[in-house]
Amino acid sequence: MRNLMESALKGHDADYVEIRIEDHERTRISLRGRQVDELSTSHSVGGCVRALVNGGWGFVSFNNIENLRDHVRLAVSQARLVGNSGGVLAPVEPVVDLVMPELIKDPRGISLADKKALLEEYNNIMLGYSPKVQTTGVAYVDRYTKKYFATSEGTFIEQQHCDVGASFTTYAKDGDNVQQMFTTAGGITGFQSVEGLHEDVESVARRAVECLDAKPVKGGQYTVILDPGLAGVFVHEAFGHLSESDFIYENERMREIMVLGREFGAPILNIVDSAALPGERGSYKYDDEGVPSTKTYLIKDGILVGRLHSRETAGKLNEAPTGNARAMDYRHRPIVRMTNTYIENGTSRFEDMISDIDEGIYAIDAYGGQTTMEMFTFSSREAFMIRKGKIAERVRDVVLTGNVFDTLKNIEAIGNDLKISGGGTGGCGKGGQWPLPVSDGSPHIRIRNVVVGGR
Repeated sequence: MRNLMESALKGHDADYVEIRIEDHERTRISLRGRQVDELSTSHSVGGCVRALVNGGWGFVSFNNIENLRDHVRLAVSQARLVGNSGGVLAPVEPVVDLVMPELIKDPRGISLADKKALLEEYNNIMLGYSPKVQTTGVAYVDRYTKKYFATSEGTFIEQQHCDVGASFTTYAKDGDNVQQMFTTAGGITGFQSVEGLHEDVESVARRAVECLDAKPVKGGQYTVILDPGLAGVFVHEAFGHLSESDFIYENERMREIMVLGREFGAPILNIVDSAALPGERGSYKYDDEGVPSTKTYLIKDGILVGRLHSRETAGKLNEAPTGNARAMDYRHRPIVRMTNTYIENGTSRFEDMISDIDEGIYAIDAYGGQTTMEMFTFSSREAFMIRKGKIAERVRDVVLTGNVFDTLKNIEAIGNDLKISGGGTGGCGKGGQWPLPVSDGSPHIRIRNVVVGGR
């Protein structure tokens, strides 16, 4: 493969050319109630070429790798037609490397029948928990990818990667009242990451049924404790996307707000994006431009100190690449994406964080949310009232909303119990590329003056 790719790169009148070839093996299984929705395996091979000529980009994707030189020629001719569109690459050192995954249990060695049987075990636990369980949803996917990357600068990287994920949802019903609960599992070290989940899926069913008896929360302004799951989603969705430099470069208003050196929170606040964390779904050794993974502080001691870069955004903003250029697969060009984004540990104990709250809310995990520029809205998956320093009754329909910059400044305590989450079959979406594997995380965090919508 290396000889084929390096031969195809020679002799073209271009400032820069890269070739990426990928070999994907996938398994997908999904259950809905007692029905099997999908049971499939697939294998695909394809590649892409990206060329830079006089500041203009050309991009070609293909499935036939035999005519590789012709694909390079086409990408170069496209780039020449584009003309000067301002493309520039920050310099990086060429690298030659082979990266293999450290697998405990390779999913390719598990039969499709055995994978299905395990998922049915989990599904039957949820279905059998209570007559109030109306239906369930189970989804599983594993992917094994061999990725080959070569550039006209002399880089050649073969990088193999495994990703396993599963999600489990229970829908409970009592009259017109329908509640759902879900959990996820998975990772990049093998099939064992979705084994032994029997107690977890039973807990999903139990909590879905318990939510039927929860009263809607009374809307208002509260001191809120976010658990690591919801805080991680918050930092990813509400702040992480604002730190992607293609967004900053293209948006004048964000360039005025996201100024390095600006105070964004108390000195206890540290936000990081790092693909160098071992074992997490957003981790890798090299990004899709061959740049090594890094640990990038976005906020350090409450101050905005960094942002996420591809080689192109780093070149445009005269900053260093951070290894955040990622593509969903060979059909897409790499763009700036998060990896594992999280709030670092603080020093507070959870018990101390709630002890002096007279009336507040403990919000756990997220169904999802919306962000528009700096404004956000998130729905918590579970929630409890905090009364006189103690966790009290369960409530539902908890919707958190606000301005991300005001909210960051209102973080007044950060726990010492960091948890990174990234399991499941989904991921992050941007620019038509979804689902890209990522992880996010946080310790418990305490935020004052949070607007909570309810009934």
